[in-house]
Amino acid sequence: MANTYYDDPGEDDGVKTRSARPKDASTLILIDRKAGQPKLLMGKRARGHDFMPDKYVFPGGRVDPQDGRVPTASELRAGTRKDLVFKAYRRPESFPLAAIRETFEETGLLLGRNTPVGFSGTSSWKDYFEAGAVPCLQNLRFVGRAVTPPYRPKRFDARFFMAEAEDVLIDDRPALASAELVDVRWVDLDEAMELDLPSVTRFMIGEVAEILKSPESPVKPAFLRWGRKGHQLDRIDP
Repeated sequence: MANTYYDDPGEDDGVKTRSARPKDASTLILIDRKAGQPKLLMGKRARGHDFMPDKYVFPGGRVDPQDGRVPTASELRAGTRKDLVFKAYRRPESFPLAAIRETFEETGLLLGRNTPVGFSGTSSWKDYFEAGAVPCLQNLRFVGRAVTPPYRPKRFDARFFMAEAEDVLIDDRPALASAELVDVRWVDLDEAMELDLPSVTRFMIGEVAEILKSPESPVKPAFLRWGRKGHQLDRIDP
């Protein structure tokens, strides 16, 4: 997609520009059922961001080159691995691991197992492993993938994962705000839809709602991207 030319819908002068190459990113949708009704962890992007400032989103961010090289307590499920390999050049583990790391960096929440491994790798994972955790991948469900339209100056190829908080969180520590996310809180699905959301976040909440209604549903992960006729929705089914 990075080598394709598109008309910017905001212009009508016939000039075509080369679109920016999307950067890999990952996002985690945490589900908390302690109060009975499912709640989602969300936060507002800090006002100083040049990408979607003041919008409510799930924790997440860019994939780090080292994300696929850290030890894990469990492997991806075979079906999840197959879906993540689809049209990707990174190790499939890189995407859920990035979501785990970013969630820790942005909210302080530790996902994984409390089994220290003495990892002494890159600085991006240093604090996480020093907290006595090791990431676990088996309970993360791949919900969908979305590529920012080519007319945007900053683009991401984002993978969205969901997980039950009771299955993945190491302890009951509260989620905290950070330099990346402010007003971090748990909201139910109806409340989430009333927030100021990016359209892709709104779409993924809809996908999560359907999964929560039918957890064993065979529906494959959504794939949102820009085609020659505009926005395109497919299902990843390698």
